[in-house]
Amino acid sequence: QIDMMESGGGSVESGGSLTLSCRTSVYSTPTQYPTYCLTWFRQAPGKEREGVAATDSDFQTTYTDSVKGRFTMSQDKSRNTVFLQMNNLQPEDTAIYYCAADPGHCMGHIKRIKVIDLHFWGQGTQVTVSS
Repeated sequence: QIDMMESGGGSVESGGSLTLSCRTSVYSTPTQYPTYCLTWFRQAPGKEREGVAATDSDFQTTYTDSVKGRFTMSQDKSRNTVFLQMNNLQPEDTAIYYCAADPGHCMGHIKRIKVIDLHFWGQGTQVTVSS
């Protein structure tokens, strides 16, 4: 079992910034999970859940094209937390953001990772960007 809990969502105007946090238990059990994949997904109203960014125990990080250059995913093992720094937010970034994890390295680029590939999910945090 890997526990995931997001925080940091909110409402901002277009061009603003937010930092999402995801507290995870994956770092607390390094012998059980020596390798892991950590991801951020989002789901906008009426749309499918899509991958935003992924990183793993080798700190290899990938981003979906629409957020590249604006979003940064990072890990802080000392705080048991993974972050998603989001800059220059746009109305199309409005969604519920989820962090998710699975044992083992990520299965390639975030574009190739499917919802069904990840077994441990947080409850989500709402991000709303107004124009």
